[in-house]
Amino acid sequence: MATSEAGTLRLGTSRGRWVLLATVLGSSMAMLDGTVVNVALPRIGTDLGASLASLQWTLNAYLLTLAGLILLGGALGDRYGRRRVFLIGVLWFAAASAACAAAPTIHVLIAARAVQGIGGALLTPGSLAMLQAVFHPDDRSAAVGLWSGLGGVSAAVGPFLGGWLVDGPGWRWIFLLNLPLAAAVVAVTSRFVPESRNESAVGRFDVPGALLAALALGAITYALTAAGEGLSPAVWLTGAIGLLLGAAFIAVERRAAEPMLPLGLFSSRLFTAVNLVTLCVYAAFSGVFFLLVVQLQIVSGFSPLVSGLALVPITVLMLTLSARAGRLGKRIGPRIPLTVGPLLCAAGVLLMLRTGPGSSYWADVLPAVTVLGCGMTLLVAPLTATVLAAVEVRHAGIASGVNNAAARAAGLLAVAALPSLAGLSGDAYRVPSAVDSAFRTAMLICAGLLVTGGLTAFATVRGNVLAPVDRPVAEPDCEWACGTTPPLDPGHVHTDEGPATGSAAGPSAG
Repeated sequence: MATSEAGTLRLGTSRGRWVLLATVLGSSMAMLDGTVVNVALPRIGTDLGASLASLQWTLNAYLLTLAGLILLGGALGDRYGRRRVFLIGVLWFAAASAACAAAPTIHVLIAARAVQGIGGALLTPGSLAMLQAVFHPDDRSAAVGLWSGLGGVSAAVGPFLGGWLVDGPGWRWIFLLNLPLAAAVVAVTSRFVPESRNESAVGRFDVPGALLAALALGAITYALTAAGEGLSPAVWLTGAIGLLLGAAFIAVERRAAEPMLPLGLFSSRLFTAVNLVTLCVYAAFSGVFFLLVVQLQIVSGFSPLVSGLALVPITVLMLTLSARAGRLGKRIGPRIPLTVGPLLCAAGVLLMLRTGPGSSYWADVLPAVTVLGCGMTLLVAPLTATVLAAVEVRHAGIASGVNNAAARAAGLLAVAALPSLAGLSGDAYRVPSAVDSAFRTAMLICAGLLVTGGLTAFATVRGNVLAPVDRPVAEPDCEWACGTTPPLDPGHVHTDEGPATGSAAGPSAG
């Protein structure tokens, strides 16, 4: 399919299903590694003699490079071709996964995970931007819903798959699994996915911005992780340096001719609001999935496999209902799903306080994960679709990158900060009573974040930008193919979000 066919592909066609498969499999690689590693952490700690801080860095090294560079990955895709950068990211990710599997020490594993995150930063924004650029506007919400649901399934399958591999051939196989998956992604993408890019993208890349973003996140993450061992002068200094680097990043972005993060995107009230919701809910999700599998293994005595199986209801719910949630958001608007979803998730997290020594899966774990899964199903697809609907199609890559960066940065900071806030440090993750006490404190914090996200959505999200537009399909040589979005129906966009042009450039813009 040629680039000029962008915006015309229908979801129900054979080629449309192949394109969806390629994007889902590619993003699933990154999503799987965001969750599958969690269940293996206790075994990795035992095999490699790692402290809690080292285990945190096993997760955070990946999240750090992913969050710090994902905006650059989106911009590279917009400039040089989303399919091309996506394929490079898949191959990079596979090579780094092989290095993770072969790591002889925890420090080598942490370094390989950081390299793996770079590959994730290249492939993740491209998977969603390709959907937005290729599919017919009437099919986008459904396509994004399927992408979100199946991607969410990958994230939820991760703990189960990780537990099975850890109990069987060993934790190194959780990384080797990426190799055949990458081969399938490359084959399908090369054959069926059209190339798309932002033809108006010119100028230099914002390398200073990318470096400042990564350094700021790295310094803040280090300070939050080290705080678990005590608030030493080095911790305070590193944290202050991270905040200063963050301020410098904003200043550079304001002045850059071609910023990595176009701050004009945030002049859209809707885009800003949905990213604030993203920060809250994904910080909570990361905290829950990081600590729940530790609680189930160390305190409740579940095996890694059973700990993974405990999360199967989330997989089933997201697999069967996410596309419907996407259509629901399209019909009633995103405000209700983005409000009720986080509140349901908060209820599920509070139910997790029932887990502890001698917990029963059926009486204590299943109700909690079922309620959490219902909330995630209602939330994820409309959130993703709303982020993209707030900007022009030609900005799909950078918008996807911003939202992914918000989600990854939130997860990064949550994994770094939650153990310290909950009083868990050093080798205490091997002591059941210490883990149980910290888990209960952490779940209260996560529930508070989810409630904050839901209330933020209720207070700030207005209108229905997901409603279909009643206009003929554009011919390949008109504005759709050129990467600009047709006007949104003014009746579906609240005036606070600006005129219904789909522009995210200024006051005049999932």
